[in-house]
Amino acid sequence: MICRSSPYRTVLRDNAVPTIFDLTSHLNNPHSRHRKRIKELSEDEIRTLKQQKIDEAFEREQATQELNESNTQNTVSEEGGEEQEEEAVPLTLEERENKDYLKSLFEILILMGKQNIPLDGHNVDELPEGIFTSDNFQALLEYRINAGDEVLRKRFEMTAVNLEYCSKTQQKQMLEICESCVREETLREVRDSHFFSVVTDEVVDIAGEEHLPVLVRFVDESHNLREEFIGFLPYEADPEILAVKFHTTITEKWGLNMEYCRGQAYIVSSGFASKMKVVATRLLEKYPQAVYTLCSSCALNVWLAKSIPVVGVSIALGTIEEVCCLFNQSPQLLVELDNTISVLFQNNEEKGNELKEICRSQWTGRHDTFEVLVDLLQALVLCLDGVSSDSSVRWSNFIAGRAFVLSSALTDFDFIVTIVILKNILSFTRAFGKNLQGQTSDVFFAASSLTAVLHSLNEVMENIEVYHEFWFEEATNLATKLDVQIKLPGKFRRAQQGNLDSEVTSENYYKEILSVPAVEHIIQELKDIFSEQHLKALKCLSLVPSVMGQLKFNTSEEHHADMYKNDLPNPDTLSAELHCWRIKWKHRGKDIELPATIYEALHLPDIKFFPNVYALLKVLCILPVMKVENEKYEVGRKRLKAYLKNTLTEQRSSNLALLNINFDIKHDLDLMVDTYIKLYPDKVEFQEDFLPSNNSEVTEEA
Repeated sequence: MICRSSPYRTVLRDNAVPTIFDLTSHLNNPHSRHRKRIKELSEDEIRTLKQQKIDEAFEREQATQELNESNTQNTVSEEGGEEQEEEAVPLTLEERENKDYLKSLFEILILMGKQNIPLDGHNVDELPEGIFTSDNFQALLEYRINAGDEVLRKRFEMTAVNLEYCSKTQQKQMLEICESCVREETLREVRDSHFFSVVTDEVVDIAGEEHLPVLVRFVDESHNLREEFIGFLPYEADPEILAVKFHTTITEKWGLNMEYCRGQAYIVSSGFASKMKVVATRLLEKYPQAVYTLCSSCALNVWLAKSIPVVGVSIALGTIEEVCCLFNQSPQLLVELDNTISVLFQNNEEKGNELKEICRSQWTGRHDTFEVLVDLLQALVLCLDGVSSDSSVRWSNFIAGRAFVLSSALTDFDFIVTIVILKNILSFTRAFGKNLQGQTSDVFFAASSLTAVLHSLNEVMENIEVYHEFWFEEATNLATKLDVQIKLPGKFRRAQQGNLDSEVTSENYYKEILSVPAVEHIIQELKDIFSEQHLKALKCLSLVPSVMGQLKFNTSEEHHADMYKNDLPNPDTLSAELHCWRIKWKHRGKDIELPATIYEALHLPDIKFFPNVYALLKVLCILPVMKVENEKYEVGRKRLKAYLKNTLTEQRSSNLALLNINFDIKHDLDLMVDTYIKLYPDKVEFQEDFLPSNNSEVTEEA
């Protein structure tokens, strides 16, 4: 079970079984006396046998390696027969040493990625001139040499101590290969499952540049819906250029066939929403079945608020996030807020306790975020005022300063009007959005209630004068309670200076600048993310047995499944198969419960006997609006958030991030090494791996 992976080290194979041998047991065993006596070997004979085994193992390894390389060459290219013959030539000792050397470098890079260790250690600007300090990569490399890595020791033992063993350029090239190989492991599973959906998260800052995190949803071979992070896409300000690069990266660089894309969703802050809408539109033009939808990880009301193209709304949402973040960072601040809520709600303890509980959660992502904020606003302002004006040393300068700034932002009349109007408009979509994140049956029936929601919003639009009057009155009452002056925004007043004809009232101003565009936009956004195709797809959820049961098994999925006809293995037998599917559940045994989710239906033992139903359920499952039932398969987004939270902006790396977030994905070191040698044959030579220091004498010595 011993494997010689290189001339320098001998290791056990991965599947070796540890066993204890008692070499003296035969002496006490009466049944063994007729066996042949074990011959005692001399030291020379033992040495000869060992060398013979080593040579045999080395020859076997060489033969296997040659066979693998030959097979790889045959599958990759049908041309270039002469090249294949050259590849079959056994590796020289120098080539083997070089491969082992590169493998060691890749192992270090993978370790750094998994442990989230930045490549650079010390800032060069902080060091005195002439001082050489190893970066993190070189420090780990030196540590590995000291720990006994003979390959690295032989490579660098004659090298000057103030030389970089591996240049920044080479590190970057190797990191790109690591990233590509790790991503490919996930994408291979995506391709095997055929159908997938694409989801993006909030734009993030990586080393001073904006990037778009991209996740992919698919059903794996074990029938589990997974959402995996596959990389960052550099963000472009021009939406048309962004749409082209987005498509090019996914199809050409990552190798996914967008013909199999069945859904797309973009979670972005309000400043980027309109641009991502252009991306969605361009992809829909090319791939009509890549339905534009809401994402299950974002509440509908939050999604709608972020998409409103009004600057005041963007500012208000940013302020809300900062307030929530400040209180979550300081347990002491939360205690202070609890005390303030207790005083304000002493006549309604139940409501007060509910608000205290909400404050300890990520309440900015709730369906009723704006209702909660209106209820909490007075408590937040009083608490922040108390902290900023406290003359004791209880609070740090940072917290006191942030409290003062945020209190000023919360007591701006423009902010108060914005959150009150958003609260009232989005009250019409709150129940609808909550159902979309509920059980499968809730999602199915929500699709049927969209017409009623749109009807209500259209009625609001037709009577906006009346509705806005009530909303503005509520905002002025809240402002009065907080002793906030009711006035037009300062920027508007400054712009109108000298204009004697301007007699715009605050009420009319906010009606035209906020209420009307917000209602119009929400109506249009609902129509866009719940297109006819999307609604037809959601109505196919009647395939789920529990939904069938609620409909008394009177369903007609085949009328809605037309859009997925080409995705079915046997579309001609769909009608008959659906009839059998309904009969199976209608006449089930009394002790058999109806599966309530797609996840449960996909894991039925006999699901493969219904190939069309199976295919339909898999496609419906990957729609971004459907929630991931098993939380352990939704770790991609959580790990992404954790990486961004735990890593300084200037130390973030798109390459290392993928290794860190997907740390449990297997990686093939041999593949990485071979890829590097093919892509950068000129980097293989030892001398080119170094970057000399400024000292010319040391360079000559090296």
